[in-house]
Amino acid sequence: MKFGFGPKLGLSFSWKRLIGFSGFRNSVSKSIGIPTTKEGIYRKVGRTLLKSLFK
Repeated sequence: MKFGFGPKLGLSFSWKRLIGFSGFRNSVSKSIGIPTTKEGIYRKVGRTLLKSLFK
């Protein structure tokens, strides 16, 4: 039986989280209002376009 964790078994290591890069990026993103992930940017652009079309 396979689960969604793969070979990690619940343990993972991220050097970006270790040095605080992820938290810094999240705080900057929240303060300026622009997402830093590709999916977030696509969602924001799509939402803006829809709002402008259906005013």
